[in-house]
Amino acid sequence: MATHRLTTSQRRVQNLVRRHGTPIMAISRSALKAQVDRFRRHLPRVAPYYAIKANPHPEVLKVMVAAGAGFDVASIGEIQTALAAGAPPDRLIFANTIKPASSIAAAVTHGVDLMTFDSEQELDKIAENAPGCRVIVRIKVPNIGSIVELSLKFGIDPADAIPLLIKAHHLGLKPAGVSFHVGSQCTRIENFVEALEMAAIIVRDARLKQLPIEILDIGGGFPIQHFDDDPDWFEHMADPISREIDRLFDPSLQIIAEPGRFLAGPAATLILRVIGRAIRENKHWYYLDDGVYGSLSGQIFDHAKYEFKVLKGGRTQLSTLAGPTCDSLDIIARGEQLPPLEVGDVVYAENCGAYSSASATAFNGIQPAQVIMTA
Repeated sequence: MATHRLTTSQRRVQNLVRRHGTPIMAISRSALKAQVDRFRRHLPRVAPYYAIKANPHPEVLKVMVAAGAGFDVASIGEIQTALAAGAPPDRLIFANTIKPASSIAAAVTHGVDLMTFDSEQELDKIAENAPGCRVIVRIKVPNIGSIVELSLKFGIDPADAIPLLIKAHHLGLKPAGVSFHVGSQCTRIENFVEALEMAAIIVRDARLKQLPIEILDIGGGFPIQHFDDDPDWFEHMADPISREIDRLFDPSLQIIAEPGRFLAGPAATLILRVIGRAIRENKHWYYLDDGVYGSLSGQIFDHAKYEFKVLKGGRTQLSTLAGPTCDSLDIIARGEQLPPLEVGDVVYAENCGAYSSASATAFNGIQPAQVIMTA
């Protein structure tokens, strides 16, 4: 039988397994930096504020700090993690629109004074616990076609933005800007265009009313490649977004964004090993050493779809991949076309850097994949 010739990426996976075993999450520092550079190249007016929730590993954050990125933080824990990685507090935005009063007060003690809100009640809470803080109103915008529709939970009607910004001023806060989010893994350019047009109307009206609006936060949602998706998906969307920003907003307005998946997702490869096999439902079942309770938790919480690859060739057959826990929920994929696998064979998935290890658990006492940082 002819020997299967490994690709460059397969040889890299093989070498990582030899050095570290499995399961491992291999995150490339150079790939992280390349994504930051790619973002800036196609959205030159937009400052990236990395959404820590995508992957809060301290080494990932250190790469972002070195690249000069800001940070979107959603809790005191994330604020402390960012500061510990070397992020200056004035490069943090407390972008959770519903925050405990104690967290608002603690954020100020850490030097963070930029926060989002989307309700009158939150404004009152911020005014009481962070007097004089800068605030950004988050508006509800179309999330059509996005994998995760965030406007179900966050954002006020655009018509209410100006009255709330005026109230912020009356409460002694500094109404600093407007934000929105088009939904996670957004591939519909119209979502961004409509949101930018809504935001432009609010910014113009606010400035006419002498409100000191200085920031527009265009959120995240920038797509990454999965399966056979167009590898230039981001470029196809970013270039028109950049043109719309130039058309709608004068250069005095600071534009920021909150990319998480886009920056962290492509930088990591999850590498697993077959620990058991069986025939069930007339299909080959392969049990792996990590699953949906671990580093593949994004399949549950983030609706993620991964392409699973192996290091061997041969005729493929319909196969099921399952995780190592005792729960029947822990089924990774039911319809994979894979060559026959044996215990000890390697299975891997690329583009696993976001919303994977971040939400992994140690259910059943089984630890998720170890994070390995590579060049």
